[in-house]
Amino acid sequence: MGTFTLSEALAGAFSKRKQPARKARSGAPHPTGARVLRDSVEAGTFEHVFFVAPAKGETDKLLRMARRLVEAGRQLRSEARLNGRVLSPTEALLTTLTSASVRVFEEILTLSRLNNGKVFPSYDYLAEATSLGRATVARALRILERIGFLIRQRRFKRIEAEGPGPRYEQTSNAYRPLLPKSLMDYLPRWMRPAPVPDDELQRETDRLEEIKYMRSKLSCRELAESVVDGPLGKILARLGAAIDAQERESQIDPQPLMDSYIIGRNGVGLVGQRSNA
Repeated sequence: MGTFTLSEALAGAFSKRKQPARKARSGAPHPTGARVLRDSVEAGTFEHVFFVAPAKGETDKLLRMARRLVEAGRQLRSEARLNGRVLSPTEALLTTLTSASVRVFEEILTLSRLNNGKVFPSYDYLAEATSLGRATVARALRILERIGFLIRQRRFKRIEAEGPGPRYEQTSNAYRPLLPKSLMDYLPRWMRPAPVPDDELQRETDRLEEIKYMRSKLSCRELAESVVDGPLGKILARLGAAIDAQERESQIDPQPLMDSYIIGRNGVGLVGQRSNA
């Protein structure tokens, strides 16, 4: 009997989820009446794992680092112009960081601090809050994302409309601020995070190995319940239970072993037959 793996079941479950219709290549009108951008995810389905509440003082620290990196970028531009220095790809990205980008980053950090990490402002809100033009805000977000200060996730939402089938429209993006490790070398030493002690690294390695070992001993149903929460987790748990049942059945061969032999006291004979004396 064929068997399945949990990864195959997960792939099958996600592949059956309805995706928003996209604009036809022929140029026909979008069937929902609104364009949904590529790589968009439905609002309300992922935010619980995307947003992370900042630690105390973390947003202020990130803002100070971003402002210091603007100065580092200006210095790199000056060295490249005056001394002919060849910039690395990371340095070239850093030179694109502007004061306007940091102002937008500051507003996103403020929202993160006030809303426990939940940040999904519209472009119009950011433009009004920063007193910058909408195009400047859009350019600043692209710069921040390229450098690594932001993770941005496009979102769409369902809307009520006449006609058959579900309707969708684009909504505001979700943002998660962070500081890329690749820029640490361009910060003053006093601003860099303290290195993690070796014993702490070893404890974390041991913890991850223990989790990996424990998960290897779980059934498909138990693994699905431990990894995914909510309604999707319940569906995957039922799939995992079905996979577990198939695995158990595959280990039981109902066909009789017709060619098996046993060694008796009077010689060798077929199973179920009496050996000749």
